[in-house]
Amino acid sequence: MPLPPSAPPPFDASLDFALLQQTVPSPIGRNRRALLWLLGFSVLLVGAVVTLVLYLNTFEREEEERRKTTDAQWLEQSVQFHFRRLEDDLVVLARQVVLGGDAVPATTAKTPSVQGGLLWREPGVVLSHGWLAADQAHDAQLGPGRWQADWSAHPGNRQVLATMQDVTRGLRRSAYAGPMHQADGSLTDVVWLAVPFFERGQFAGNYLAAVAMDRAAKGLVPTWFTQNQVVRLVGAESDASPVREPGAKPYLAAMNLPGTDLFLEVAPQGGTPATVPRIFFLVALLFLLGMTVSLIALRRDFVKRQKMQVLLQAEVALRTAMENSVTIGLRAWDLNGKILYVNEAFCRMVGYGVSELVGKSAPLPYWPQDQANELRLVHRDIIAQGTRDDGVELQFQHRDGHLVDVLIHEAPLTTSGGEQLGWMSSVLDISERKRVQRMAALQQEKLEASGRLVAVGEVASTLAHELNQPLGALSSFASGLLNRLRGDSITAQEMVPVVARMAGLAERAGGVIQRVNALARKREISRQRLDMMAVLKRVLSGVQDLPGRQMVVLDADHPVWIDADELLLEHLVNNLVGNALDWAHRGGHPAQVRVGVECDYAQGMAALVVADTGPGVPAEAQADIFNAFFSTKEGGMGMGLAICRSIVEAHHGRIGVGRDPDLGGARFTVWLPLAQGPTDVPSP
Repeated sequence: MPLPPSAPPPFDASLDFALLQQTVPSPIGRNRRALLWLLGFSVLLVGAVVTLVLYLNTFEREEEERRKTTDAQWLEQSVQFHFRRLEDDLVVLARQVVLGGDAVPATTAKTPSVQGGLLWREPGVVLSHGWLAADQAHDAQLGPGRWQADWSAHPGNRQVLATMQDVTRGLRRSAYAGPMHQADGSLTDVVWLAVPFFERGQFAGNYLAAVAMDRAAKGLVPTWFTQNQVVRLVGAESDASPVREPGAKPYLAAMNLPGTDLFLEVAPQGGTPATVPRIFFLVALLFLLGMTVSLIALRRDFVKRQKMQVLLQAEVALRTAMENSVTIGLRAWDLNGKILYVNEAFCRMVGYGVSELVGKSAPLPYWPQDQANELRLVHRDIIAQGTRDDGVELQFQHRDGHLVDVLIHEAPLTTSGGEQLGWMSSVLDISERKRVQRMAALQQEKLEASGRLVAVGEVASTLAHELNQPLGALSSFASGLLNRLRGDSITAQEMVPVVARMAGLAERAGGVIQRVNALARKREISRQRLDMMAVLKRVLSGVQDLPGRQMVVLDADHPVWIDADELLLEHLVNNLVGNALDWAHRGGHPAQVRVGVECDYAQGMAALVVADTGPGVPAEAQADIFNAFFSTKEGGMGMGLAICRSIVEAHHGRIGVGRDPDLGGARFTVWLPLAQGPTDVPSP
């Protein structure tokens, strides 16, 4: 809920700057515990799935075994029931035969009738039946028709049939014999059943029935039982393999017919698995998968949070290190002028501790007493609108009393929602800058005075260097003329050229003085488009050749335009040519000075070459030849070439010295930039 405009905004408790200086413990141990917990849960999850699978398999196996046992028991009981019913039916038939007075063989007697059970009614089960009296037991000619055939077909048949009769007589119960053999020894599915009948405790005879066991088995097993199972009649000696699906395990159900070893083999065919445990397993598996996905998502979120936490810790550590390393004071205050935060640099700047400044409002303890009113107004303006781009310069008073010049810049302090809470100040101590500015102003005054003295020194040294030659020549001419006058060895006509030469030297000395004065007065370079060849011709025309000296100017047919100061260029040429004239006669060849100009239009440079026949500049002196006060000439001041280098560098050129291959002496080369714009390029 927003506050009314008149109410001051409250201090936001979440803006806790002290948190930036707290050290967060390393999450390595916590991460290891979380990883171990996730690993344990994964192992538990895998174990639960494996346990469920094993339990399901065990449950299905046990259920299958239980079903087999139940089916076998049911099948055995069903077989026994129906065969007991068949025995009862045969007892009824035997009673009818005995009580009816028919003691003749069944082949001649009247066929009895009975309302029998399933086996009796099932077509093809009872193949043959009839009565065999006690006194006819071992007479094969008196039994039912099939009885006679089976009795005589194989010796084994007679043995088991005789045994069956003995059992019925001796044990007074029904007996079975079979299966019967054919004449070739092969087995059939026919089994004989003999049911004894006793009349007043005396054995009257057996009622016999030949039963087709395959047909009986098919008739006994209902349709619902054979939908998923195959039932087959097997004997103890049978080795035939049942027809069943791969992996299905058959089981045997004993028929429990005394005198026979017959079984019903049941082979499952595509049995239906238990539905409930599988549904339970699928539901549990879905829940486990859901938990796994949730854990993976939780883990990813946990990793992201850890990365963000590490990044935040790094940023906090970086910010803390920056605050501790910078010398700029940082100060934050709210819109009411109350200080919220100061760093150590600010505390050192004013001499007060953090607890002495945080929470303070105007007047602040570091305000000078004599500037309190002025600072209060500035403080109010800063709180209202901040500072300009160039900041505000103020003076703070240190706790020990000395004043500190500061430059303050303010930036809005806002929350994450963009609401301004106050201002963040950067306070720069500019006391040293102010002191340096004051010292710089004082040094500038001293430098200007020194500059004037240097200018005077340059003028003096240049005058001494430039006037040395013409004054020396004047002295020589004056001394020679005076000697000849004293010796009266010169005429007036001979004196004219000597005096003219002396007048020329005096004029040359005057020109040197004017040029040096102009150079001293003109401290800035005034460049203009000049023809270097014209300047060379004008300067060289004023040079007076001495006997034995020769000057050659090359490539003087076309102008070479450069941007240069004409006065400085003349001074440069005068120094180089004068220096060459002084050294040319000191070589082993006739004195000669050659001045030439070369142009490199590709590089945009013009080269002024001055060569002589002198001894040249030694290799060890070439590195220092252009330094001030370095000279290889006796009595030289070492300023001429130094001035030449200054002039060349002022024109953004370069100067070098070497040995001329033609004249053998020194070769000075000055490279100056060509003038911009169209130039007269000579045709080849």
